[in-house]
Amino acid sequence: MLSAISRPVLHRRPSVAAATAAAAALLLAGCGSGGGTPDKAGAAPASLKSLLPESMQTSGLLRIGADLSYAPVGFKGAGGKPDGLDVDLAQALGQVLGVQVQFVDVPFEKLLPGLEASQFDVVMSGMTDNAQRRDGSDDDGQKSGPGVDFVDYYITGSSIVVAQGNPQRISSLDDLCGRTVALQKGTVQAALAQRQNAACQKAHKQLTVRATATDDEALALVAQGKATADLSDSPVAALAAKQGRGGAQFQVTGEQLPAAPYGIAVPKADTVLRDALVRALDRVIRDGDYEKILAKWELLDGAAQNAVVNGGF
Repeated sequence: MLSAISRPVLHRRPSVAAATAAAAALLLAGCGSGGGTPDKAGAAPASLKSLLPESMQTSGLLRIGADLSYAPVGFKGAGGKPDGLDVDLAQALGQVLGVQVQFVDVPFEKLLPGLEASQFDVVMSGMTDNAQRRDGSDDDGQKSGPGVDFVDYYITGSSIVVAQGNPQRISSLDDLCGRTVALQKGTVQAALAQRQNAACQKAHKQLTVRATATDDEALALVAQGKATADLSDSPVAALAAKQGRGGAQFQVTGEQLPAAPYGIAVPKADTVLRDALVRALDRVIRDGDYEKILAKWELLDGAAQNAVVNGGF
């Protein structure tokens, strides 16, 4: 149990169209939102800067590690400037906390080691909150680091992306047995593929995994016919299917794979910063800025009702 924080439940907020049955079933329990005292009617909300660690209050800066190659979650937009869901949400959190936010672009698999080495204060990069990352364990269950706490802010699943027309008629993970799948290193999709490979081996059909530095590289392998499919987070998959990548066209096939929350990763020892982020996220949600940001990126279906700490499975 994490002290100083109650235990609400992280819900999906209803989308503009309607809440789906799957969303209603997704209740991710965790140590969560602190709420806070409502602002007085008619008064401008006070900054939450005093809740931050003293060093951050003095510097006035929140450094965020992110892999800026994952549109629409986080990417480099016009002029190479950070853009996307995480960037807009981080800016909103910074405004509530009374600090500037600075993004440090780092390959995804190096984000948690970089956080451990204090290269930045938090990681906010479409990173799924799961037990392995919280425990600091590797793929074999061995301790590899101190682990992190997550402040969860969005819910999404994984999707299968194939070449337009779906030439190999893929509709599920089982259809990938005996084929090659591409994915980005260090992601939950890598663990998903590892579990699927065990199922494929029972069917005597090896699943070959091509791990790439970015999801764009994984999509390129699909476009070149060197991989049957790419596994990625559903918002990223949907955008690739909508806009294409590198002149190639793709489509999403099959159902969305089990959903889990994105979380802001914070060093376990930094409970003061973690709790300040919970309060800040709750305010951004309550004030309506959160919903506006998700609407801008067409991602309302995964919206949360409140901040939750370590709500992933």
